[in-house]
Amino acid sequence: MPETASKYPNEDLIRNLALLLTETGLTEIEIEENNLRVRVARTLSVPTHLVPSGYAPPATAGVGPGGGAPASNLENHPGVVTSPMVGTAYRSPEPGASTFVEVGSQVREGDTLLIVEAMKTMNQIAAPRSGTVKRILVENGQPVEYGEPLMIIE
Repeated sequence: MPETASKYPNEDLIRNLALLLTETGLTEIEIEENNLRVRVARTLSVPTHLVPSGYAPPATAGVGPGGGAPASNLENHPGVVTSPMVGTAYRSPEPGASTFVEVGSQVREGDTLLIVEAMKTMNQIAAPRSGTVKRILVENGQPVEYGEPLMIIE
């Protein structure tokens, strides 16, 4: 095999599987064909080497896991708004702009709460009901998974 040849048996297959992960929101896919098994997986976590030791995120009322029950306990909360897709959450329409909502904001059904970017498409996440934003569970620019709690509206 020449030095310039790929060390992977079928690079196009791997790229197509990775694209399929992104399109479907899956975190892992594995196929086997002609005695070749290919597994492609991804995780949406922050590498620990980028976070200084002893770092604690700033405390913000109603934001993140610090203000009450952990987000994982909120999945069954009657006012929870969950992510309809895997992507990156943005709380404002563009960098430097005001956020769509804050804790205490009154929203009506259909109002934009935030944006989830998936595959370079900005998807507005609308309020499923009218009420008051009680908690915001994601930070600007945070990766989110399908079904992850984003906010609490009561």
